[in-house]
Amino acid sequence: QVQLVESGGGLVQPGGSLRLSCAASGFTFSSYVMRWYRQAPGKERELVAAITSAGGSTNYGDSMKGRFTISRDNVKNTVYLQMNSLKPEDTAVYYCNAAVGPYNYWGQGTQVTVSS
Repeated sequence: QVQLVESGGGLVQPGGSLRLSCAASGFTFSSYVMRWYRQAPGKERELVAAITSAGGSTNYGDSMKGRFTISRDNVKNTVYLQMNSLKPEDTAVYYCNAAVGPYNYWGQGTQVTVSS
């Protein structure tokens, strides 16, 4: 079955960096677009970043452009999110997402807290 397991979240000071990872299994990872979303308390889930199957194209939410970088390793079946210049408003649970056929799969999420 499809599994997405995020890791790498934690507490970081404003201006700091974190690298999130999402290990995927149960599907042909290299064939699918992968996405990161986030959800802050009381807010809707929003798209953070997406990357095409071969990694040749990426796109980002407006508030993440220039600070976040999505990448993938199709040998390790892992997608990454490098987050730099973090701000308190980046505090959220970050989720990995894969749309495989008619189904939308989500990981369990990893908490990112940006605070001094």
